[in-house]
Amino acid sequence: MSLFRTKDLDQMIRSSRTDTGLQRTLGAMDLTLLGVGAIVGTGIFVLTGTGALLAGPGLSLSFILAAIACGFAALCYAEFSSTVPVSGSIYTYSYATMGEIVAWIIGWDLMLEYGLATSAVSVGWSGYMQSLLSGFGIGLPTVLTAAPGAVPGVTTWFNLPAFCILLLISGLLSLGVRESARANNIMVFIKIAVVLLFIVVGVGHVQPANWQPYLPFGYNGVFNAAAIVFFAFIGFDAVTSAAEEVKQPARDLPIGIIASLGICALLYVVVAAVMTGIVPFQKFAGVDHPVSLALQYAGENWVAGFVDLGAIIGMTTVILVMTYGQTRILFAMSRDGLLPKKLSSIHPRFATPFFTTWLVGVVFAFIAALIPLNILAELINIGTLMAFSLIAVAVLVLRRTRPDLPRAFRCPGCRSCRWRRSGFACS
Repeated sequence: MSLFRTKDLDQMIRSSRTDTGLQRTLGAMDLTLLGVGAIVGTGIFVLTGTGALLAGPGLSLSFILAAIACGFAALCYAEFSSTVPVSGSIYTYSYATMGEIVAWIIGWDLMLEYGLATSAVSVGWSGYMQSLLSGFGIGLPTVLTAAPGAVPGVTTWFNLPAFCILLLISGLLSLGVRESARANNIMVFIKIAVVLLFIVVGVGHVQPANWQPYLPFGYNGVFNAAAIVFFAFIGFDAVTSAAEEVKQPARDLPIGIIASLGICALLYVVVAAVMTGIVPFQKFAGVDHPVSLALQYAGENWVAGFVDLGAIIGMTTVILVMTYGQTRILFAMSRDGLLPKKLSSIHPRFATPFFTTWLVGVVFAFIAALIPLNILAELINIGTLMAFSLIAVAVLVLRRTRPDLPRAFRCPGCRSCRWRRSGFACS
C-alpha cells in the first residue's frame, strides 16, 4: 500500500460510466426517499425529548442550527458526488484527493459510523417493537429482550428483536437494489404520513403558554441541544454510496442529498414546535417516546398508536439505508485492493454484493444483540464528524488541483476566500 498514492480521477469517472456489475435503476425521487429514509428515525422519535430538556421550547432553533451545520457538508457532498459519481462516498473522494492512507482510515471510520448507527437504531427498533407487541399481550422471555447489562437489576442475555431485524434487512438488500428501493419508498411514505398526522392532529392541542419562556436556559441551552440533535440529521451522506446505481448521477445525486436534508429539517422544526406546545418540556424527563407522549397527553391515544407504528417503520428505513451504504463502501474498498476481492464479488442473479451484505448483517446483528445502546451511541458521532471534515477538505483540494473538471453542481457563491470559509465551515 503506497501511503499517499491517489487514484486517477479521469479513470475513475470513465470506469463509473462502464458496466460495473451494478444495475443503474435509481432516480432523483429514489435518492431523495433514500436520504429521508436514512435521516428520519431515532432523531425525531427519541431525541426530540432529550433536546427539549436542554433547550425547552427553543428546540426548534436547535434543529435549525444543526441543519445549517449539516447543510455545509451537504453542499460539499453534492458537488463532489456530481463531479465524481463513484460508489464509496467520502472514502472514494479521499482516495482521489488525499491519498491511500487517508482513504484507508476514513473507510474504516465510515464502517464505524454506519455499522454502529445500524446496531444502535436496531436496539431502538427493538424497544418500540416490544412496546407495540405488549399492547397485544405478546411478550418475549426477559433474557431475550436486551443486551447483557442494558437494564439495571434485570438479567438479560441477548436482544433477539434487534438481531432479527438486521438479518431481515440484510436478506432484503441481498435480493436487489430495486426491490430494496421499492420497500424503502413505501416505508418512507408511511413514515412521513405518520409525522404529518402528528402535526395535523397535534397543532389543535397546542397551548401557547407552554412556549413561555421560549428560551428557559438561554442560548447556551439551544447550542447544547443542537449538539445532541445533530445526530438526527446523520444519514444523508449515505445517498452518495448509491452513485453507481443511479441513472443520471451528475443531476440526481445533488437533488437527492439536498432535498432529503431540507425535507427532514422542515419536519423536525415543525414537530419540535408542536410537541413543546402540547406538553410542558419538563415532562419529557426519562421519556424515550416523546412524540407519542405528547399525543397521549392531549388525549389522542389512537393517534399515539399510529405514531408508535410509524416509529418502527421509520427506524426500519434507517437500518435499511445505513446497511446499504456500509456494504457499498466495503465493495469500493475491496475493488481498490484494500480488502479481499471476495468482498467486491457480485451475485450473478441478484446483481448485488451478496456475500458482503450478509457479512455486514451478521456481524452488526450480533453487536446490536450484545452491546447496550448507550455504549453504541457514544461512538457514532466520531465517524460522522471526521467524514464531514474530510469532505470539506476534499472539495477544496479538488477545486485547486482539477479546476478543469466539469461540475454539474457547484456550491453557490463559493469562490476564493469565501469558498475557503464555507468549506472549512463543514468541518
